[in-house]
Amino acid sequence: MSQRQVINASVSPKGSLETLSQREVQQLSEAGSGSTYTLFRQCALAILNTGAHVDNAKTILEAYKDFEIRIHQQDRGVRLELLNAPADAFVDGEMIASTREMLFSALRDIVYTENELDAQRIDLSTSQGISDYVFHLLRNARTLRPGVEPKIVVCWGGHSINTEEYKYTKKVGHELGLRSLDICTGCGPGVMKGPMKGATIAHAKQRIHGGRYLGLTEPGIIAAEAPNPIVNELVILPDIEKRLEAFVRVGHGIIIFPGGAGTAEEFLYLLGILMHPDNKGLPFPVVLTGPKHAAPYLEQLDAFVGATLGEAAKQHYEIIIDDPAEVARQMTAGLKAVKQFRRERNDAFHFNWLLKIDEGFQRPFDPTHENMANLKLSRSLPAHELAANLRRAFSGIVAGNVKDKGIRLIEQHGPYQIRGDAAVMQPLDQLLKAFVAQHRMKLPGGAAYVPCYQVVA
Repeated sequence: MSQRQVINASVSPKGSLETLSQREVQQLSEAGSGSTYTLFRQCALAILNTGAHVDNAKTILEAYKDFEIRIHQQDRGVRLELLNAPADAFVDGEMIASTREMLFSALRDIVYTENELDAQRIDLSTSQGISDYVFHLLRNARTLRPGVEPKIVVCWGGHSINTEEYKYTKKVGHELGLRSLDICTGCGPGVMKGPMKGATIAHAKQRIHGGRYLGLTEPGIIAAEAPNPIVNELVILPDIEKRLEAFVRVGHGIIIFPGGAGTAEEFLYLLGILMHPDNKGLPFPVVLTGPKHAAPYLEQLDAFVGATLGEAAKQHYEIIIDDPAEVARQMTAGLKAVKQFRRERNDAFHFNWLLKIDEGFQRPFDPTHENMANLKLSRSLPAHELAANLRRAFSGIVAGNVKDKGIRLIEQHGPYQIRGDAAVMQPLDQLLKAFVAQHRMKLPGGAAYVPCYQVVA
């Protein structure tokens, strides 16, 4: 990544941080030191790099080593002083509005997260405590809106997709928007941008004001998937597990487009939850879709699920090829079932409390070489437990591909070793080789992909 033009600037919040108590302002200004500052600096730099075609956190951090962000207290809140910031985030010296909103959303989420942990008001030792924590993070970000009927569609898929696949995601988003549905994604480029872009046009056609384009991310991946400018609600969760839980708690249905290791991680997480015996009969519409040329990819993913988790897992989703309108119709019908189910059981529309999520899906997984090698990947496990471990394997691959810490671990110790039974390793190896062959591990046009893993049967 070549050095780009930089700028010095001072910005004040517009939105969620305009009204603060003196104590809150003091807490925010104190964030300018220690690990909290380091975390905020990394997230801020990613946000200021919105639109850059780089998916390597290490590359971005090294390109702007002299970037600084200072937090100053004012009578009415806080002011951020930016030194050597990417100039692309500004127009005629003024920061782009969406960038400014997201910058202060990052400050809000990171400081609130730290304050909650320091105050010890949360209980991360239990599954219920973790779900409560996710709830409080989303509520603090003003994401939860009681009384609004189910209409948030989560879209998962790759940030590394070709032009045809990207156009298809826009078409699907357009059909969803015409049906007054809102979009939630991982907030980055590719599949995380296309559906939002399509929905904005459709919302304009339907004269819908206040359409929601919700982006959920986490600090370890935000530099690789910097928020796209359409996102009008950005939430930064503390880790990938909290982010995934936020998706399934706040979303009412999920559409999965072609992607790579990160998409496989999300898909396995979702299947593992839906296959839990306690979630039997709970409606949660899931659609896998893509253009015609992506049919082999979707079929291979479907075959992988059947080979590793069994035929029962395939009952939790449907595959629709090259038909955006049908995808939207099926999702709309699924959301009606969700609405009826929650009404009958007096469950909230804005947060899926009834969904059972095992602690194995909630505990943060640290993808060290030892932890990756010790994953139990065997058909002898209950299907939802195998799904949890496969999810961890893909989480490690994502870390080795794009996260700063993971990239450095691979540089120091070589590729991860992923071990397991041949019945699991063979389809896993085939799927990963297909991802590499289809350029789904990195953004197109970059250097040749070097695997950060070795599959060992």
